Amino acid sequence: MQNISSFQQVLEIVEALPLEEQAVLVNIIQQRLRQQRREALLERVAESEQAYSADQVHRGSVVDLMRELDD
Repeated sequence: MQNISSFQQVLEIVEALPLEEQAVLVNIIQQRLRQQRREALLERVAESEQAYSADQVHRGSVVDLMRELDD
């Protein structure tokens, strides 16, 4: 069993659980993933707000963007 990856070991352990416990585990993992995504989004929002406050954000239309890229 030493040659089996830790991920594979986890899968085998989970598969050995009763179905009810597997469902609870899936629910817990989904909640934690949602929370991690939420936290990552909040970090990106904070970074964007800082960039906006520091006047590091450009605003304009697609035409403005294309004009700037051509220059």
